[in-house]
Amino acid sequence: MEMATESERMGRVQGRQTALLLLLAAMTSIPTPIAWAQTSSSSPPGTVIAASRTYEFSIPPQSLAGAIAAFSRTTGLDVIGDGGIGRDVKSPGVSGVMLAAQALSQLLAGTGLSYRYTNASTIALLRGGGRSEVIDAPAGAIALDPINVQGANPNSVLGNLPPPYAGGQVATGGQLGILGNRSVMDTPFNQTSYTQKAVQDQQARVLNDVLANDPSVISFMPRGSDFSQTYIRGFISQESDNYSDYSLNGLFGLVPGGMPSLGMIERVEVLKGPSAFLNGMPPYGATGGTINLVTKRAGDEPLTELTTSYISRAQFGSHVDVGRRFGESNEFGARFNGTYRNGETAIDPQKNEQGAAALNLDYRGQHVRLSADIGYLNGGTDAASVPISMGALTTVPAAPDASKSLAPFWRHYNTKSTFGMAQGEIDLTENVTAYFAGGVQRFSSEGTSNIPSLLDPAGNFQFRGRIQRSFTDAEAGQAGIRAGFATGPIDHKLNFNISRVQQETGFANGAGVDQISNLYNPIFGPRPSLADPGNPAKADEVHLTSYGVADTLSILNERIQLTLGLRRQRVEAASFDTMTGAETSSYDAQAWTPAYTLVVKPWHNVSLYGNYIEGLQQGTTVGPDYANWGEIFAPYRSKQYEAGIKVDWGTVTTTLSAFQIARPNIIVVPGAPLSTLTLSGEQVNRGIELNVFGELTPGLRVLGGATFIDARLTRTPGGINDGKRAAGVPDARYVIGGEFDAPFLRGLTFTGRVTHSEEVLVDSSIDTLTLPSWNRFDIGARYTFDSPWNSKPITVRFNVENIFNKSYWASSYFGYVALSEPRTFILSTSFKF
Repeated sequence: MEMATESERMGRVQGRQTALLLLLAAMTSIPTPIAWAQTSSSSPPGTVIAASRTYEFSIPPQSLAGAIAAFSRTTGLDVIGDGGIGRDVKSPGVSGVMLAAQALSQLLAGTGLSYRYTNASTIALLRGGGRSEVIDAPAGAIALDPINVQGANPNSVLGNLPPPYAGGQVATGGQLGILGNRSVMDTPFNQTSYTQKAVQDQQARVLNDVLANDPSVISFMPRGSDFSQTYIRGFISQESDNYSDYSLNGLFGLVPGGMPSLGMIERVEVLKGPSAFLNGMPPYGATGGTINLVTKRAGDEPLTELTTSYISRAQFGSHVDVGRRFGESNEFGARFNGTYRNGETAIDPQKNEQGAAALNLDYRGQHVRLSADIGYLNGGTDAASVPISMGALTTVPAAPDASKSLAPFWRHYNTKSTFGMAQGEIDLTENVTAYFAGGVQRFSSEGTSNIPSLLDPAGNFQFRGRIQRSFTDAEAGQAGIRAGFATGPIDHKLNFNISRVQQETGFANGAGVDQISNLYNPIFGPRPSLADPGNPAKADEVHLTSYGVADTLSILNERIQLTLGLRRQRVEAASFDTMTGAETSSYDAQAWTPAYTLVVKPWHNVSLYGNYIEGLQQGTTVGPDYANWGEIFAPYRSKQYEAGIKVDWGTVTTTLSAFQIARPNIIVVPGAPLSTLTLSGEQVNRGIELNVFGELTPGLRVLGGATFIDARLTRTPGGINDGKRAAGVPDARYVIGGEFDAPFLRGLTFTGRVTHSEEVLVDSSIDTLTLPSWNRFDIGARYTFDSPWNSKPITVRFNVENIFNKSYWASSYFGYVALSEPRTFILSTSFKF
């Protein structure tokens, strides 16, 4: 097949970007403000609404009047109030199946209003709790005691998750580190928070399954691998198998290593762009973005749920989720999640076993909130998926059968992780909240390593088997204060934060034995006799300390918001000889990382935003697969400029963003017997992102978007590679997923997702070494019905991933390429008790 010229390729990319900008400009040029309303009456006089009846709500954040009108349309209840009671007040919205009273409480949270029923079909809104200013109730109304709606403390993050948006797959906001919780429309960045409902309905088993919904995120390795690198906006954001650069409830280094179980996770928050100012510096990088996992906590309703599953070829699993609250006001909570899977995967002869258990305990008092998480994960994979090095080839051979492992049956990889953390918030005054968090993790792994390297275009490759052991011990903590106050017409949200992460890692590598096999006929001999390397010894340690301050100034009821922030970072790192224990290299560096953001809302449902933010990344510690193993690069700084527009169309939200990120570039210098990893010049990624989520019409939901990135090298030695494309980054990537509720059978939903990725350059210095573009199609269905024995819902889910069973090279990383996953069938059933 004839390769497209560079000018033709750039012409196509520019054409796509221009068309996208014109489309979004047309869409956003006609804003659709939500109409004000004081009352809504959709039920005939005399209608009696049973207090025990539940309704399905999907009301997005909007003006309180608009939210109340939607509430009335759903329930048939009349909501009355004086002409100004809801003016200039915003509601956080509500989504889910619940009683009318529960929904109205959520709609009024944080507004300072309360309500009471005046008769069976009429509700009166009240100011200030019990001060009854609504006296225009219908004749014969029954005067009941007012129901006070307690709004969440605006400075609180702990247990105060933004509610789901329309459709339930994405939340209306997320955590922004030092800035606390922010709604989507108030967030000056591109952030998506995937809900537990999305995780469960998509039958996601590992984190990569959730990240597949985002076109700006690429997971280098498929599930069943012993490690994973994640690209966000074209930059590697995770360079370790212990997930140190992902945060757990805002703390780095505590996410369980290996492939973390999603059974204990309530939200997966993806923030794009550098975030050292927001979260403190991640241990290994995160230039393109960060991922925060929020653990589950007990809800107000008792929960007991069992999910059983089957995955092709013959893997069976179960998951139990139990939550309860105790005390006179439900102030104490407990939530337990346990997962176990075992059996053969869709890749022959791969087998996987994983067990995980997590417990959360929390307390929510009037002015004090506490939470604690403990967890354990133990897993192992035989014939674990591996990447393959292109070696000295100048063209990429055709992809082999993805259902056959390129690792021998005797290759195994086992991980064990134990973690614990505690968090707390104390309201010092009505507008001042102090908070703290701290935790530890102990991670260990043992495996038989083999990284194959291609020898010729015919697919012959060489690999070296060896025993490798590792450990990571991490400790993390943070504390801070959030305060709100006003100076004249300007409102302030002031935040101060200190954080610290310390991490120690170690390795032990045995001597290797070389073997030969072939991509298209992967035959392996018996397990060789491999030298035992003994226990792992410390290889490197890092201490990251920082303190930051931020002030968000707003006017005109937060129509204009300006955030000014600054963080001081200190990086102490050292590398050690694992044989002698002697220190081989070290550094102690400090730097300031500023951030400036702006949000302008010309209309209540339109948000224009911009940001300048810097990232500070610990210099990469070179791993054992390179000749300069153990070398530590000095810390390097990245800079991002971003601007965008967000539009909330009522039940659908779209985000269009343009960004530029620049950071020092890491390249592989070929050599024998091992290549060398080094810094060379700078990589500049310029891109455009379109994201969409929500419910287009009742019963039709959408999730996905498109990303276009022009990734180029600059300032390379001698200018030899200036202007060349960066490796591993596709020019364009599209992900569009949808759900459709069948009109002919209540409870039946059809699902699907299409993913397209453009070609990827494997090596910036070899224009012909590229991975072809590819498409993947996933389909599924779920059916929910009431149990015949307890009338609680039972949900059956069936998904088919890569329905056409297409084999392709999916991604590239530092001269290595990863194979796609084969067609996989997933079946599960959830029971509630």
